[in-house]
Amino acid sequence: MEPSAGRPMDYQVGDNTVSPTTAHRGEDILQVLWSAALLLEVLNLLNPTCVSKHCDAQYVSSKDVLGWFGCCTIGHGISPQVSITIIEARQLVGLNMDPVVCVEVGEEKKYTSMKESTNCPYYNEYFVFDFHVPPDVMFDKIIKLSVSERAGIALFSDLVLWLPEHQFYHKWAILSDPEDLTAGLKGYLKCDIAVVGKGDNIKTPHKANETEEDDIEGNLLLPDGVPPERQWARFYIKIYRAEGLPRMNTSIMANVKKALIGENKDLVDPYVQVAFAGQKGKTSVQKSSYEPLWNEQIIFTEMFPPLCKRIKIQIRDSDKVNDVAIGTHFIDLRKISNEGDKGYLPTFGPAWVNMYGSTRNYTLMDEHQELNEGLGEGVSFRARLLMSLAVEILDTTNPEINSSTEVGLISPLEEIKPPGSKTIRFLKNCTGKMEEFFLFGAFLEATMIDRKIGDKPINFEVTIGNYGNQIDGMTKPVLRRKKEGGDGDEEESELLHNSSEDEADEDGEMVSVSSSQPMKPLVTDRNYFHLPYFEKKPCIYIKSWWQDQRRRLYNANIMDKIADKLVSTCWGGRELGHGVSHEEHPGSLRISAACHKAGTNHGRDPLDSLPDRSLWFCSQPQHTIPDIFIWMMSNNKRIAYARVPSKDILYSIVDEEMGKDCAKVKTVFLKLPGKRGFGPAGWTVQAKMEIYLWLGLNKQRKDFLSGLPCGFEEKKTTRGQNLPSFPPISLLYNKKQVFQLRAHMYQARSLFAADSSGLSDPFARVFFTSQSQCTEVLNETLCPTWDQLLVFDNVELYGEAHEMRDDPPIIVIEIYDQDTVGKADFMGRTFAKPVVKMSDEQYCPPRFPPQLEYYQIYRGNSTAGDLLAAFELLQVPAKEKEKKKKKKKGGGGGGGGEEIEEEEPDESMLDWWSKYFASIETMKEVGAEQRSGELEAEFDNFEDWLHTFNLLRGKIGDNDDNATEEERIVGRFKGSMCVYKVPLPDDITKEAGYDPTFGMFQGIPSNDPINVLVRVYIVRATDLHPADINGKADPYIAIKLGKTDIKDKENYISKQLNPVFGKSFDIEATFPMESMLTVAVYDWDLVGTDDLIGETKIDLENRYYSKHRATCGVSQTYSIHGYNIWRDPMKPSQILSKLCKEGKVDGPHFGPGGRVKVANRVYTGPTEIEDENGTYEHLALTVLRHWEDVPRAGCKLVPEHVETRPLLNPDKPGIEQGRLEMWVDMFPMDMPAPGPAIDISPRKPKKYELRVIVWNTDEVILEDDDYFTGEKSSDIFVRGWLKGQQEDKQDTDVHYHSLTGEGNFNWRYIFPFDYLMAEEKIVISKKESMFSWDETEYKIPARLTLQVWDADHFSADDFLGAIELDLNRFPRGAKTSKQCSLEMVTNEAELPMVSIFKQKRVKGWWPFVARDENDELEITGKVEAELHLLTAEEAEKSPAGLARNEPDPLEKPNRPDTSFIWFLNPLKSIKYLICTRYKWLIIKIVLALLLLIMVALFLYSMPGYMSGGSARG
Repeated sequence: MEPSAGRPMDYQVGDNTVSPTTAHRGEDILQVLWSAALLLEVLNLLNPTCVSKHCDAQYVSSKDVLGWFGCCTIGHGISPQVSITIIEARQLVGLNMDPVVCVEVGEEKKYTSMKESTNCPYYNEYFVFDFHVPPDVMFDKIIKLSVSERAGIALFSDLVLWLPEHQFYHKWAILSDPEDLTAGLKGYLKCDIAVVGKGDNIKTPHKANETEEDDIEGNLLLPDGVPPERQWARFYIKIYRAEGLPRMNTSIMANVKKALIGENKDLVDPYVQVAFAGQKGKTSVQKSSYEPLWNEQIIFTEMFPPLCKRIKIQIRDSDKVNDVAIGTHFIDLRKISNEGDKGYLPTFGPAWVNMYGSTRNYTLMDEHQELNEGLGEGVSFRARLLMSLAVEILDTTNPEINSSTEVGLISPLEEIKPPGSKTIRFLKNCTGKMEEFFLFGAFLEATMIDRKIGDKPINFEVTIGNYGNQIDGMTKPVLRRKKEGGDGDEEESELLHNSSEDEADEDGEMVSVSSSQPMKPLVTDRNYFHLPYFEKKPCIYIKSWWQDQRRRLYNANIMDKIADKLVSTCWGGRELGHGVSHEEHPGSLRISAACHKAGTNHGRDPLDSLPDRSLWFCSQPQHTIPDIFIWMMSNNKRIAYARVPSKDILYSIVDEEMGKDCAKVKTVFLKLPGKRGFGPAGWTVQAKMEIYLWLGLNKQRKDFLSGLPCGFEEKKTTRGQNLPSFPPISLLYNKKQVFQLRAHMYQARSLFAADSSGLSDPFARVFFTSQSQCTEVLNETLCPTWDQLLVFDNVELYGEAHEMRDDPPIIVIEIYDQDTVGKADFMGRTFAKPVVKMSDEQYCPPRFPPQLEYYQIYRGNSTAGDLLAAFELLQVPAKEKEKKKKKKKGGGGGGGGEEIEEEEPDESMLDWWSKYFASIETMKEVGAEQRSGELEAEFDNFEDWLHTFNLLRGKIGDNDDNATEEERIVGRFKGSMCVYKVPLPDDITKEAGYDPTFGMFQGIPSNDPINVLVRVYIVRATDLHPADINGKADPYIAIKLGKTDIKDKENYISKQLNPVFGKSFDIEATFPMESMLTVAVYDWDLVGTDDLIGETKIDLENRYYSKHRATCGVSQTYSIHGYNIWRDPMKPSQILSKLCKEGKVDGPHFGPGGRVKVANRVYTGPTEIEDENGTYEHLALTVLRHWEDVPRAGCKLVPEHVETRPLLNPDKPGIEQGRLEMWVDMFPMDMPAPGPAIDISPRKPKKYELRVIVWNTDEVILEDDDYFTGEKSSDIFVRGWLKGQQEDKQDTDVHYHSLTGEGNFNWRYIFPFDYLMAEEKIVISKKESMFSWDETEYKIPARLTLQVWDADHFSADDFLGAIELDLNRFPRGAKTSKQCSLEMVTNEAELPMVSIFKQKRVKGWWPFVARDENDELEITGKVEAELHLLTAEEAEKSPAGLARNEPDPLEKPNRPDTSFIWFLNPLKSIKYLICTRYKWLIIKIVLALLLLIMVALFLYSMPGYMSGGSARG
């Protein structure tokens, strides 16, 4: 039977089942049975986030995890205080003693006073020990209490601390003599022990009576369930061999020896050190070996169950100066057990254990050395060790038993021959059969790359063990098989035999690819970059060889899934979980009942600890296959990493056995290694990755792509093109879905106070794929309510639509505090997944609109508030190509009308900017121009034959060690080198014009100096980095070429981050001396020197000599006049003839019918285009545009273009400071002079005057109630203005007391403005403030706003409705008020649209609209207006006055006189007052008066009646 390694360990001793949950480990000599378990278990209670893997969930409740270690991180120092009170001792063995108690915690010792002549001393002395060490170091410290007397007899105590209050109070520790294991107890020591952190108080329990405290047996200091009398046991740790050690020693002396002597042998001298329960043992040192073989065992003698729950195993490098740890592994005794004659004893292996630690960079000083000591999470594979562990219960009657640590030799694993052949087979194959494994990964997204590392190209490296490691990884399968195959020749041949010939043929000598190609990141925002993994997704694949222990990992995965099910059904909300019915989970009731029963026994609800206990139960100590590491590398430096357990991505044909992340796209966040990832630096995301991983046997890899999003093509290496199962090096997606993300950011609460005032100025930044947006900043609050919608348009996701719906990418939300000075402070981060709506689904309840949800915000390991938000991802339907449609001309409610065609653009209005904007928006086909990035990227740096090599200076001083390559450049060598066989082939030597002196370099131009006219066109700059305090810049252009230095400082553009320059500069240069063109953008400053915003550099010489002909771009059309004039001094036919001659190509031969023949190829060109040379130029241009199709001599020619080049600043290397749109033309001075430069100067706005006459209004809603008459009315006036000129608002006069909503005005507005016709924008120039030096130019859409208001005398006017008309496209006004409807606003697409710039004068009715209580549009009135557009010249010739003034006055409106209607018709007013307004009040007053009169008459007549009655009597 194979030893079990996945079973939780319950020790059975006699009739008691003991769970040694309080066991601990230590490095110091354990002279007492009081180990550092005291600290470990207390800190486990306090610090679940740091050492959750050591927690026993059976004892941890939710209140326990709120201790003072909740935010600490392994590797950071903590400050616990250990307080111990020694009260008294009793029943000490001996007579006439003078006992002294020594309290030792770690290496610190303190003593009590001496008590004379007593064996029951009373001390009551208090000791405090302060520490500031990492938690793992703290856990290794031993607490030792020793009682001694003058004669030197020492007695020691043995106990463990485990209480939720982090203390023991008045407990009796058992004293024993460790030197005499057969002896019984030596007495008892009463003490208090507590571990206290910052903010904790030592609680004094309820004081028991003295009788209870004197009950020693009932108050022993032992864990629950541990009997007072434990048995002695031997722990056998067998060390067989190790492999995969680092290839270079890190010790200083070894490296000095290698440098001086030149000794090239292995520098590692490894040995294994084992620490357990304060005892240490180590193997022998294997000199100069990377694969040491020990076959030794270390024996510890300790009481069972032990009070130390972990065994620390280290591989160390022996050195004369200082031994260095190579790797560390901990074995948790609770997780390993095997059934035997004396219960479930700890049993492990023989099995391989993997060790992790620092990176394998082999520097003299390893900054992550503490990771090799086991302090923190390892960031790289260090080695693996073959070992085993067994426990033997001893017979204490044997007098030869002692407690010393023993080290001895054992037989090799393969040579052990106990009785029975089955045992031989088991031991020989105990580590498993060697199998070939295959790891595949695909990088689908790499975003949120920290800007500090975004200046250099970035790639990713994936490793499993040493496979894939670029430094010393193993890449040759044959060598690896020998190393993994054991020590004998028999296993090596078995390995070779196991590799079938079919697999070898199928792989085709597959070589692992463990890293992606370096790629320069792009800017996402000011905090993060992203890699352009759009359609093309890079892949990696690694072959490795490991012992086949998949069954263990499969079992762990099965337990994982059971634990997930258990948590979801039994722990989530104390219900069956997530809407699952009882019928669907019949076992849930039984689980809940069992949990409830267990809870009553322990006095607490075990469901509190169910998640932690389930995860602990699923861990697999014998994992065999190492974890996978993903490293982000920049400039060959390891920056950040992620660690993926191999079991999580392990493939199996059985779903329950498959890893939870196998063949799935998962989001991975990379973090900094070691200490660099602690504190605020660790809060920053280094990179967010969407990655797909698959690990399995190589023979099962046919399904390794099954979980990827569909719609891709595999791009393989040349070697694997015809092999179906050969893995791809990249995936090219041809299916993508376009979405719109809507982030409803409502509010946050309980945020972190980042300012000294105790408040913050928070804003949220939302990240989705490669886009980011920010909310507004709310000042001085910890509970901001943004109530803001962020819309992410054109979100492209690759794959099928249903995949996006089922598993959309996650959204990252980061909260920042805005500071006036400096960058924003990080406050927290949370994650969310959007609700997805596909294009064929309805936007309706219950899924839409999505409900607001709270998301927990985290700052490091601490919670930092909550975010209330909702996120929805809406698929954008595929847009079909829009065709030009005929639209009908008519009113808003009209039917028929004449048909009009869309008007073609006026050629007289077109200029170079028309072509430019047409190329951007693809709105017109008039000379559409190609816009690109840098030409060098498209044409391989123009190094088709002329290559550039940097000349670097050597090291001058010590400071040059850190100098970058760019700083060391002193010049450049340009040339071409070719190695060829002589004599040359006949097809070269027999060509016409062959010159034998040039060999292969036929047709290379001369390198004599040549004078060139360089014409630089600067179009505009975009997204410049702000250079002024106001967040703007005053940019201007500076150009440097050789000795020519041009600074266009006088023409700076004020306060613009997107300036339009529109300039051209002519410079004469001489190649090769003056070939580097530098175009810079500076910020103009009134005082001081101007600041460099950014610059771009272009190597003109490479362009000039390139066969791609980058001197002057080839246009799409040939024109001899106008804005699209041909720029090159050579005509297309001349260029074509020259290319054919230089390339030794036959042609060109022009023929009839628009045909031209070049190199046996016939091209057809347009025949309808005529010029003075017939159609030859257009035919030649057709060939030039397809020159790459010409055999042998053909290549792509540079087209007419506008380059978009990044601007870089040497002070901020690698970070774009903006972009510059430009292009360069070059003309040799010995050729005919080119024509004048094309005019690209910015367009000047034209002055216009818009006259708006408001004639009437109708059906305006009535807001006021007349006080006297009660009738509804409104005091109407109309307000209007042009957008951007709100300060020039103009109002009509007031039409008082309108009873029907009708208003008469005859009022004229006059709005002068500057307008750019081609851009359809109004240009406004104004100073931002009174302190501004000059005006700032703004471009805004041309929109007229009309509003209707109700005037009030003593309160604010009431807004009734409005309409906004885009002067370029607005609905034609209705002819009558009745035809004016709401559809003129809501259904604009179906109505005929007009432009005031074409119609010049428009008159009609338009509706005023406003939103009602249900947020729906409703008509609140109608306005009859007339719009008249005039140029400034026309307005000057025919002036008009404002309102109704001269010149050209308007008639005064004929308004009904209703302002004083109560005075003209008093009877109606009285009737309203009496009958309507005060009717009930008058009735009440009349009734009250009648009642008073009746009472008065009664009182008046009562005495008379009374006197008359008495007289009669």
